[in-house]
Amino acid sequence: MKHIVVLTGAGMSAESGIKTFRDADGLWEGYDVTEVASPIGFANNPALVLDFYNQRRRQLFEVKPNAAHFDLAQLEAHFKVSIVTQNIDDLHERAGSTNVVHLHGELLKVRSTFDSNHIIEWKTDLVLGDTCNKGYQLRPHIVWFGEPVPMIEKAMEICKTADTLIIIGTSMQVYPAANLMHYVPQLTPIYFIDPKPAIKSFRNITVIRENATVGIKKVLELLNTQ
Repeated sequence: MKHIVVLTGAGMSAESGIKTFRDADGLWEGYDVTEVASPIGFANNPALVLDFYNQRRRQLFEVKPNAAHFDLAQLEAHFKVSIVTQNIDDLHERAGSTNVVHLHGELLKVRSTFDSNHIIEWKTDLVLGDTCNKGYQLRPHIVWFGEPVPMIEKAMEICKTADTLIIIGTSMQVYPAANLMHYVPQLTPIYFIDPKPAIKSFRNITVIRENATVGIKKVLELLNTQ
């Protein structure tokens, strides 16, 4: 069975109503990202950071997967599919995808500030005073700017086995995720879906200047003709 690897970014969830960094000129929901998405920001004002992610978590329950999420999930009926996403939402899973790697963490999980491997499912607000079983404050299970990306090596290994690579809604300009396309085998066809693609040429690449819901349908048509 052919292995399709899909790399997704903020543009994947934009049509569900989740805003992207790019569309906000570097601000995330009106906040400077260094205030709400960095270890320094958390150290300086933990209550602000927790409230910011509480708002994002509440918003997540108000949105639904879009057609592109469902189209990717349905690919599993015909192919082995691995999704590597930079998104912290759970829309891929809610649409039915069963093999999803979250590079930048997950909004519906929190972890101990003492032990980064102590991760807990979390669907309500997280506030100061919420602690792990050893008494340490819990924080969002999010990879902040300046922090290592624990899942990147697993993502690299996945890309090495790709028969087809589909990139949706990510500029491929943010590292280390931007390196992943270099790990697919030389002859692997690459489909890059983005209305304003930053990458216009790469080996075996087909650029589709569309949003996620329209672009993925065009790729599905191409896959059916192979």
